[in-house]
Amino acid sequence: MNREKYDVVILGGGNAGIGVTGPVRRAGMSVAMIEQDLLGGTCPNRGCTPKKVLVAAGHALHEIERAFVHHIAVSKPRLDWAALIDREKHMIKDIPAGLARSMTKRNVEVIGGSAVFAGPNLIRVGDRELEARHIVIATGSKPRQLPIPGAEHMTTSDDMLSERRLPASVIFVGGGVISLEFGHVYARTGAVVVVLEALPQLLPAMDADAVARLKAESERIGIRVRTGVDVQRIEPANGRLRVAFTHDGNEHALEAERIVNGAGRIANVDTLDLATGNVEHHNGRIAVDRHLRSISNPAVHVCGDAVPNSPQLSPIATHEGDIVGRNIVEGPKHSPGYSCMATSVYTEPPLAAVGLTEAAARQKGLAIDVHINDMRDWFSARTYAETVAWSKIIVDRTDDRILGAHFVGHAGQELINLFGLALRFGITAGQLRENVYAYPTFSSDIRHMLGHA
Repeated sequence: MNREKYDVVILGGGNAGIGVTGPVRRAGMSVAMIEQDLLGGTCPNRGCTPKKVLVAAGHALHEIERAFVHHIAVSKPRLDWAALIDREKHMIKDIPAGLARSMTKRNVEVIGGSAVFAGPNLIRVGDRELEARHIVIATGSKPRQLPIPGAEHMTTSDDMLSERRLPASVIFVGGGVISLEFGHVYARTGAVVVVLEALPQLLPAMDADAVARLKAESERIGIRVRTGVDVQRIEPANGRLRVAFTHDGNEHALEAERIVNGAGRIANVDTLDLATGNVEHHNGRIAVDRHLRSISNPAVHVCGDAVPNSPQLSPIATHEGDIVGRNIVEGPKHSPGYSCMATSVYTEPPLAAVGLTEAAARQKGLAIDVHINDMRDWFSARTYAETVAWSKIIVDRTDDRILGAHFVGHAGQELINLFGLALRFGITAGQLRENVYAYPTFSSDIRHMLGHA
């Protein structure tokens, strides 16, 4: 078998892998990219992009629900779920081909197939062996398998984005982003939705007060939430599926047409034969240094969902890919920064956050001012008949820097980016207050959120 030589071989054609190609191709390096499925990876093909089509439909249903406040009489809406799924598929169908054209333009060779290490600097794919000075693991993630008897009966978010029949009832095992985002869409279509979470709090990485507001709104639209649950088993029953679980020391059972694995995702690296590549890992978590290189094989770099300690988010994957690409070209100089990256949970209304939670700030021993606002009675919220409008902004008392911001509703998914800029560039709370904003907008409420009338 002849060995083909490249400067860079990228395992995975998602946002992270594509992010690597920019710096290395500008430097004139030869690049091969191996992708076993669709270019673009999870986000555009079976994640955030198609999911947002369903979220937009949920938003429209929410607006219809509030139409009476604006003295608009409407009849009960009817959602054609199959047609909505068809719309979602139509909107994303050209993405892989578009990315393929982009890779061709960058002179990146895209190889279809499953990659496996054949040595520290050697990759085998099909009947080809690729030798490279740099190998990038950007293989993304896959649903976390749960050690529950009957777990094979559960569906995943991938399934939900393709299923053209709307279920009448759904139980989500796990109270993370997937469960809440899809749960809100399903509940607004009239489905019976239950969320079972093992931990005491939904979305455990998010600010507890913000999550409490979102939980209350979830329950308002009919979602039943139980935390501190221990799921025992899943089994067919009466033509449906039954979940047996314990809660507060008591045994319970619920039935639904569909049970969804909402326990999150893990790095998709178990088929790479990392040991042969001399890539140290522990239970699928690759050990990396601050420059995203394998600590045991500096020729191997990791980015995207395969990184063990960064949020599994599309813009972060792109950011990490760019960091890896620049380090390959310039040497290990660059490290990713996550503290200023905003995120949103696309429920309706959404939860958005950037920076520290209040608990994290207090745990660090920081002197902080915490500005909490229930904005439902504010003119802007009343104008749009918001069902929840809430903010928490955390400010360093010593230098007036923004440390964190958290929103539920109130266009928080857009406003959060302003606070991300404030964190990144050191814009103080006072400067945000003093800025002149277009009025009337949600942005113009920022100065009130920070304590000045």
